[in-house]
Order: sequence, then structure tokens, then C-alpha cells
Amino acid sequence: MSAVEIRNAAVHRKSQETTVDVELNLDGRGEADIRTGSRIFDHFLSQIARHGLFDLKITANGADIHHVVEDVAICLGQAFYKALGEKRGISRMGWVVVPMDEALVQVAVDLGGRGYAQVEAPPGPVAELAPDLVRHFFSSLALEGKMNLHSQILRGGNEHHVAEALFKALGRALDMACRLDYRLGDRLPSTKELIE
Repeated sequence: MSAVEIRNAAVHRKSQETTVDVELNLDGRGEADIRTGSRIFDHFLSQIARHGLFDLKITANGADIHHVVEDVAICLGQAFYKALGEKRGISRMGWVVVPMDEALVQVAVDLGGRGYAQVEAPPGPVAELAPDLVRHFFSSLALEGKMNLHSQILRGGNEHHVAEALFKALGRALDMACRLDYRLGDRLPSTKELIE
């Protein structure tokens, strides 16, 4: 199986609260078709696609924004996990510092098979997205994607700028971590020779 074939994934989730469909191509061009019912959430999710160069299609609907954000994060995390397959040849870790006007944030990820998140979120709401929803999105994505994810706000100010910089940084860090490194060939990026 070629790397391109194993680097695509589709996830469908239907519950009493939401219906979510995610299609992800890790080797895309940054194309996004996002429809969650929240324009600000759509905008932030599009940042992941554009700055990570992932092709990403998400449709979601639900009774409330909390469950939509949570379930999109669950599905997107699962899509990354599925698309990476055995993780052979990937760089595995990625990190970036992103400015947006007065805001400066840092995001680091490790696709090493263990879900863990340490997340700083904007201090105030951005439209209908409360700070805890941004935090919950990052945490749920990390747990379902079986990745370590750390985000840190180095300088703040405008909540929108902080949140947007975090989503841009997440896309960039994931792009770096998902990239194939020709020096590894078909080997795993782990001295254990196992990544779950």
C-alpha cells in the first residue's frame, strides 16, 4: 500500500446530540469545506487545513455548540489517527511559534501514540466559542488522535487573535509532525519500534 493511500481517512459519528462527517487528506493543498453551523468555528477549523496543507471536509450539526465542538474534535482526532496508519516514515513531532498582531502562541505535538493535552486557551470568548470550548477542542483532538499536544499563549490581547493563532499553529505543528521523512524510509520514528 502506498503512503498516499494510507494517508486519507473518513470518519462518521452519529449520536443523540450530533451528526458529524470528517474527510481528511494529509497530503493535500490546504483546501477546506467546513460546515458546522458556527461561522467562527468553521473559520478556525479552516486555519488547520490551510496552514497544515491538509484537505479537510467537515459537516456537523447538533443541538448546541458544546456538543458540536466536542464531536468534531473527536472525529478529527480519529481521522488523523486513521490517516497516519502505522506511522512509518513520519517526522512524528512538530512545533511552531505563530504571531498574529499582538498575540504570540506556541503549539507542539508528538504523534507518539499517547493521548495527552496541556492547553492554554484565550481568556475570553470569541463569538459563541467560550474559552473552555477552545480548550476542550484541543484536548479531545489530542485524546482521540493519540497525540501529545501542548499549547501556550506567550503574549495575548485580543481573544480572536489568540484563538486564531492557536488554530493556525495547530495546523503548522501537525503538518510538521505528519510529514514523511525520506531518511526514515519505512521505519518507525521510535527506538521502541512500536507506536500505537
